[in-house]
Amino acid sequence: MAEFIRMPKMSDTMQHGIISRWIKQVGDRVVAGDILAEIDTDKATMELEAFEEGTLLYIGVAEQSAAQINDIIAIIGAPGEDITALLAATNAATNDKVAPMAKDLDPLSVQPPARVNQPATPATDTQSSLSLDRVLASPLAKKIAQEKGYDIRQIEGSGEAGRVVKKDVIHFIPGRLDPALINTALSQSSHQDLPISAMRQTIAQVLTESKMHIPHFYLTVSINMTKIVAFRAELNQHASAKISINDLIIKAAALALTEHPKINSSWLNDKIRSYRDVHIGVAVAVEDGLVVPVVRFVDRKPLVAISKEFKMLHEQAQRKKLTAQDYTGATFTISNLGMFGIESFTAIINPPAACILAVGALQQLPIVQDNQIVIADRLQLTLSCDHRVVDGAVGALFLSTLKKMLEEPLSLLL
Repeated sequence: MAEFIRMPKMSDTMQHGIISRWIKQVGDRVVAGDILAEIDTDKATMELEAFEEGTLLYIGVAEQSAAQINDIIAIIGAPGEDITALLAATNAATNDKVAPMAKDLDPLSVQPPARVNQPATPATDTQSSLSLDRVLASPLAKKIAQEKGYDIRQIEGSGEAGRVVKKDVIHFIPGRLDPALINTALSQSSHQDLPISAMRQTIAQVLTESKMHIPHFYLTVSINMTKIVAFRAELNQHASAKISINDLIIKAAALALTEHPKINSSWLNDKIRSYRDVHIGVAVAVEDGLVVPVVRFVDRKPLVAISKEFKMLHEQAQRKKLTAQDYTGATFTISNLGMFGIESFTAIINPPAACILAVGALQQLPIVQDNQIVIADRLQLTLSCDHRVVDGAVGALFLSTLKKMLEEPLSLLL
């Protein structure tokens, strides 16, 4: 008896999956535990495992195409089994649901942009008389245009009903673009419509809902990082793994969260959940968008362990090999764009966490210290807060504690 293989729900936010690659082909023998295909979800590329034994009789979704959750994507049955009647009853509905997501685009029919007007050239007497008769213009405007060698049809009139008058001709710049022709050129210019990946669709949905339904407010603090830069350099002379500034911020944030548990919380509509453990999600840019792998129990781990774990998660994220366990359960989020030279920014909260910390670039700036101007390493942090959970004073106290820890980095080892 033939068995349907349906698109499974591989993550809590997954709505559809894209068949990245079929490992088994029609006619191949399949045993339980075999990998049938690789599926791109909104978070990672995951393997589709067979739970039935038999022969792969049918593939219903082509590679680089999408299927909704529970759609039929393949059929496994006995060798040579007739599935014609089965397909006749199910294919029409299934095919209507399957939307191509990443097929190769056909070559675009590229039309060259419409030619824009060139500087006017003197018209012949016959042409001039015919053209001028068809344009609403004053006799003086026509005369000046003819003397200057302008095509009066190119001149936009400012008079009544668009009539071209003397000042229009005097202020006319030969060769300027006709607005109508510009619009034509733009409409005919080449473009490319890109498919929306499952990851990008999920990012759009989650962040739109976050921004619409969560009342955000923002707090920014500037931190003197001179001591921690020197502290990091000394640590890396002895540590078994290279520790980054980002690792130090993760650790400092975790310790600050233990002192301010209201920040380490979530809004659950009928209650506020305050977490005892600190699990920090760190946004990682990948090809299709971003993912947020989670470093767990950060407050209990030494810096070297945090550094190694995050590097491993970062690598898995780039290879789209994160599991659901790797990117769920964050109680607080950090987004760092400092490596791109961004001085400061505000981040959108990543629910269900109540706060997200935006980290800017480390900059050498002049500051006043002991009544003297000196150069210091400065960093701006911006905390986005869910006002349903966190009030301004609570967020400010958290940032004050975090600032103190980063400016006196020995506290990170205590």
